[in-house]
Parts: sequence; C-alpha cells; structure tokens
Amino acid sequence: MKRIQDLQKLIKLTGDRAKLDAKANGTYVIYKTKDGQFMKEHSNGNIEQIEKQENDHE
Repeated sequence: MKRIQDLQKLIKLTGDRAKLDAKANGTYVIYKTKDGQFMKEHSNGNIEQIEKQENDHE
C-alpha cells in the first residue's frame, strides 16, 4: 500500500512541477481528465477544453 501512496505523491509532484515550468516559460500544460477530455491550462490560470482532432502524423 505504501508504494501506491508514494506513486500518487510522485504523480502529483510531477504535475505541480509541470505547472511551475509552464508559468516560468509562459506556456501551458495539457492533461486528460477522468472523463477522457483533454484540457489546456495556461500559465495565467485559464483552462480550455481541446476539441478532438485527427492526427496527420500517425
């Protein structure tokens, strides 16, 4: 059980670090919600949903 808690903590810290890096560089973070939607969170706090698109490079 301790390994699961350690892994959850590491995942949270990684996300927090990504947000800090995005803020420092004036960029954004993209993540997937539990509902399967992709979201783009800008360094200024604005969050927008990304519409599903076809990838040409696959």
